[in-house]
Amino acid sequence: MEKVTPFLMFQDGKAEEAMNHYITIIDDSEITSIVRYGANEAGDEGTVIQAAFSLKGQEFMCIDSNVKHQFSFTPSFSIFVTCDTEEEINNLYEKLIEGGQALMPIGEYGFSQRFGWVNDRFGVSWQLNLPS
Repeated sequence: MEKVTPFLMFQDGKAEEAMNHYITIIDDSEITSIVRYGANEAGDEGTVIQAAFSLKGQEFMCIDSNVKHQFSFTPSFSIFVTCDTEEEINNLYEKLIEGGQALMPIGEYGFSQRFGWVNDRFGVSWQLNLPS
């Protein structure tokens, strides 16, 4: 086995928008490769056949599915982020909640000094933690 990589499937042509959003709100992040559908190919022209990006060194892959599935993202799988400061967790929470929804509003829950859990505007679930 070479490696294990989280893989996100978008169904609404939002993969590239999501990657761009994530790399602008998380330092030391980048899109490392992207291949798009061309004219007369199986997917909508310009959408993502396959892409790779990294957030703080963690690699992810994603696609824009050209097949409509009866499922989407679920909070049972989330991206867990350990923050360094209260300012960082608050800033990241505000940027991720915009257009999304709070699953656990940012606060103190006993197991953490500050914690928040959100679904972002793309449907991806994020847990943000500021350890004690």
